Amino acid sequence: MNRLARSLLAFGLVSAQVVATAAVVSATPDIKDRIAAIPGVRIISEGTSGTARTFVLGIQQPSDHRKPRGQKFEQRFSLLHKAESKPMVLHTTGYNLPGSVSPSEPARLVDGNQISVEQRFFSPSRPAPADWDDLNIWQAASDHHRIVAAFKKIYGARWLSTGASKGGMTSIYHRRFFPRDVDATIAYVAPNDVVNDRDVYGRFIREVGDDPSCNRRLEGVQRQILEHRDEFVTRLEAKGYTYKQFGSAHRALEVLVLDTPFTFWQYGTQSQCALVPGAGASVDDLWKFIDATVGFDFYTDAGVAPYDTYYYQAGTQLGWPEADESAVRDLLRYPGSSVPRTMVPASIKFPRFDRHAMADVDRWVRYQGSRLLFVYGENDPWSAEPFELGRGTRDSLSFTVPAGNHGANIARLPEADRATATAAVLRWAGVPAPVSALSVDEGPDSLEALRARRG
Repeated sequence: MNRLARSLLAFGLVSAQVVATAAVVSATPDIKDRIAAIPGVRIISEGTSGTARTFVLGIQQPSDHRKPRGQKFEQRFSLLHKAESKPMVLHTTGYNLPGSVSPSEPARLVDGNQISVEQRFFSPSRPAPADWDDLNIWQAASDHHRIVAAFKKIYGARWLSTGASKGGMTSIYHRRFFPRDVDATIAYVAPNDVVNDRDVYGRFIREVGDDPSCNRRLEGVQRQILEHRDEFVTRLEAKGYTYKQFGSAHRALEVLVLDTPFTFWQYGTQSQCALVPGAGASVDDLWKFIDATVGFDFYTDAGVAPYDTYYYQAGTQLGWPEADESAVRDLLRYPGSSVPRTMVPASIKFPRFDRHAMADVDRWVRYQGSRLLFVYGENDPWSAEPFELGRGTRDSLSFTVPAGNHGANIARLPEADRATATAAVLRWAGVPAPVSALSVDEGPDSLEALRARRG
């Protein structure tokens, strides 16, 4: 008991119970001290976000979890801390760590704490030297498992996991291998490419939306760009872009052209069909449309290099959408180029594609999964092959945002579905009522954030 407390007690200004409570509170270690005491965890930086304290942290992880005493690397993650008694949300990014520490939709719903984890092999969370055989869904799930085990010693309330796009996929993979780590999972716009060679993405793109003429104009844009390819390549080279990874600017341009309808519907809306150039558009108009819709800079050495980790995973386990070449096949010089192998340096060898990995996860969801919530966008191409609940899935839900794109979330659902989804999240978290109103544009999984990660 400190001197002030003894004085107040002596003069009868506070009760002995209040003084005792204050003494207990003052003796509780600060969250920073508790974090610093976790073996292998380093505090990189700290700050605040509203009333929450934030930390960027590093944890020593085995490069290969089958050899826990072997090579280590530091994996970055962030912590948004509100109170040790509140629920915790494990936010799996699937990519790099976001530049700011902000709460995901589930964390806002339950007014919870949040841990956001950078995917292994995304810089700087990459072993050195890097053995790319150590990049697979089980190794990444094991990373998350070790973080959960360490922080459950501090945060003893309910745990949820969440993520969007590849982050949503990652959250499901974690649950498949460690189903008891968290109490429930909320996965947004997460594709499920069960059989990589049996795609429906092309048909989806040709038929998406409620205005077929929009898709025909997008096909027209593809053809017009390739018919003027020399002018486009001249402009690209004049900007100083390099294309060593692609082999040439012409090949990179073809990959961009094939991606155009997919990207338009991934991030755009039906109302933006009015912006699609029609027949006979000028090169200037086509350039402006593509730069705003797809982005020329992504299809360059500097643009694609940060995503070699994603493309490696897509080409070895996750699968990928087969590019629909039907509208421009006669104009292509490099057919079949829009594949993950094109995006990854030749020095990184691909093992044989693991055709069992996604099928195994799919079976787990259908026959053993529990407390899963999926949200998809009706017009989002990544929703063409969704996770589907099965006869063995328990206490789980799946919703689709009408006319929604890759930014689909609970806030964008119709009122009845939104209420049902919100109630499930609150029940799983052990929270009686939502603490804050839902917003469609906040957090690390907003449409803008996903676009920045190309997720």
